[in-house]
Amino acid sequence: MAPRRGDSRADSRADLAATVGRPPAASAGTVVGRSLPRREGPAKLTGAARYTDDLIVPGAWFGFTLRSTEAHARLLGLELDPAFDWSRVVVVTAAEIPGENVVHLMADDQPALVADVIRHVAEPVALVAAADPATARAARDAIRLRTEPLPAILDPLASERAFARYEIGRGDVEAGLAAADLVVEGTYRVGYQEQLYLEPQAMIAVPGEDRGVTVHGSLQCPYYVHAALARALGLAGEQVVVIQEETGGGFGGKEEYPSMLAIHASLLALRAGRPVRIVYDRHEDVAATTKRHPAVVTHRTGVTRDGRLVAQDVDVVMDAGAYATLSPVVLSRGAIHAAGPYACPNVRIRARTMATNTPPNGAFRGFGAPQTEFAAETQVNRVAEALGVSPLELRRRWAYRPGDVTPTGQVLRESVGAGVVLERVAEAADYEPVRARTAEARMARATRPAGARTDRLDGRTAHGIGLALAWHGAGFTGAGERFLASVAGVERSADGQVLVYTDSTEIGQGARTVLSQLVAEALGVPAEAVEVAPGDTSVVPNSGPTVASRTTMVVGGLLIRAAERLRADVEARTGAPFATSYRTDAAQAGRVRFDEQFEGYPGIVWDDATHRGDAYPAYSWAAAVAEVDVDLDTGEVRVGSVVAADEIGRVVNPVLAAGQVEGGTLQAVGYATIEELQARDGRYLNDRLATYLVPTAVDAPRIEAILLEEPFAGAPHRAKGLGELPMDVGAPAVIDAIHDATGAWIAELPATPERVLAALEAREGRR
Repeated sequence: MAPRRGDSRADSRADLAATVGRPPAASAGTVVGRSLPRREGPAKLTGAARYTDDLIVPGAWFGFTLRSTEAHARLLGLELDPAFDWSRVVVVTAAEIPGENVVHLMADDQPALVADVIRHVAEPVALVAAADPATARAARDAIRLRTEPLPAILDPLASERAFARYEIGRGDVEAGLAAADLVVEGTYRVGYQEQLYLEPQAMIAVPGEDRGVTVHGSLQCPYYVHAALARALGLAGEQVVVIQEETGGGFGGKEEYPSMLAIHASLLALRAGRPVRIVYDRHEDVAATTKRHPAVVTHRTGVTRDGRLVAQDVDVVMDAGAYATLSPVVLSRGAIHAAGPYACPNVRIRARTMATNTPPNGAFRGFGAPQTEFAAETQVNRVAEALGVSPLELRRRWAYRPGDVTPTGQVLRESVGAGVVLERVAEAADYEPVRARTAEARMARATRPAGARTDRLDGRTAHGIGLALAWHGAGFTGAGERFLASVAGVERSADGQVLVYTDSTEIGQGARTVLSQLVAEALGVPAEAVEVAPGDTSVVPNSGPTVASRTTMVVGGLLIRAAERLRADVEARTGAPFATSYRTDAAQAGRVRFDEQFEGYPGIVWDDATHRGDAYPAYSWAAAVAEVDVDLDTGEVRVGSVVAADEIGRVVNPVLAAGQVEGGTLQAVGYATIEELQARDGRYLNDRLATYLVPTAVDAPRIEAILLEEPFAGAPHRAKGLGELPMDVGAPAVIDAIHDATGAWIAELPATPERVLAALEAREGRR
């Protein structure tokens, strides 16, 4: 454990150096710790992988959705064009829903189809299906909505209806601020971000003989879809089967939304008495599906002259959109992380997510933390500037160490990697020397005669370097994992195969590969000896959703325990090692399977009502250093490099883990610089690939991924979560680099050329 600190933290470098962790050990195990190839890689590379739209279902019809065009209106009726031949199609409205008109999730407030009141643009009102796409589209276009406009609330700050409110804190914030020598205030805004998975939303519903239904689709959480279908269709659980097909990316966008699509396809299939497929084109996908929540985050930070952090007051407002979806838990995670990974005796975090007449927002990689950690990290960098202290040195003084207490009252007892990632990334990026050079260049520009040009890039271009630090809770918040009671199993089949049973889905992150590695290690067999059962709810148990950076840590831990029981069972019967005896034992003992159910981590205490206690069993930690070039004439920002250090407990597959860091970092760079979804009157204006920009290979910076290990004793494999972590640090590091280059602060994402130029003009005006 690192030495405890007093009020003075001048020795912080030595303290943090004592906590520096280890890179992944190449000899960690015979299977775990090795960069084995992805299971699905060859099929995807060769084009053999079949996605939902590739599936051929004989006799399937094509379904389409009629959507609202108003942000808020009363639905008076639907008018079907009498000139159209309606005998060739089926039409479904809210009146034909056999069960409850609800997309089951948390608040159960979102209808599958509008029955009376339209609450956002692109809300589904009716469904049509026909034997060919042209006829189905023509039928949709032949229906007119009769509506009565209603006043719309489009600004979350103007809304009076909250889906959730939380207050988290410790100490006396007002007293702390009053005692501070300096109080820095800042307001930060972040907008929408589109997940933009490669494969659009897609679902095929096949009706059964017993009025049941089987759906095949692109999705993250099979049992979310299963529960929603049973509720809307009025079916028993055994009448519904959900099968995850090859899924081309998710990033949270295929967590809750596929339930809506599955209900729509199933309603049409049951009405038509034949399979129905609904595959969104890109325009409909962007226009209708959930996004990252926009947010407004306000900070007041109290510090002493010698740089001690004495108080933090944080206010968070998120825009939920028209329905709750997952907004309460997105807000919860965002609020818990809102003060950043810093020890502070007096903290108050007030957070609320507000209803507006805009399309609902939902899950997106990071789940609320990227919004609040952008604000927290930018605030830290502004405090460093106000104190005249290096951003690196200030974080060395403030960063969490073992024994520190979080705003929820959680004592950080182990696997605290803030110092690990901070020191490693600063060293790898040569942070302080580069920052000294950029300061000299900025000073030289400030003293150069007006209109003079530099020779850098043959124009007025400024170079800057920026730093950010973040933490991310692994798994569901508080009692969430215990509530889920996830189940996963391992089987030795009668023909000698080893099978993994879990509904944790492969969405491009390498879950199949990593889970098979963990089981193989526990059994002492090669990874290729382990197969993963298909994601079919009639076959696999409910292991919980593939979200929240939980798959490796939580589900992987269950599978290891199940594999250990299987190994002990076979070895007790044969008296020989599992690896040499399990196939011959199969002929005598037949099929053997062991399931494990999650029961909780020891010592974890959490109160959902007060948001007090142990928010997560462990945290993963990340730091990033970004370097940028800013064109001072156009405001264009080019991110040249990002060095990212991530501490994740134990690295199961280094190449896959590095890929997660690289992909998440690039997504964060897009969030910081160019990904801007503009809206007017509740409607997205740039809802096409031609107008919604994301980083391409041409825009991608050089990314160096550094993986570090501070093992988490609470998991049998010592691993923590990774998937969301890189999303938390990239954007604030880029914004800090822009400031380092120009001296101007950007307080709203993304840092578009227009915002950069406005910030430069504001700075020059102040000067």
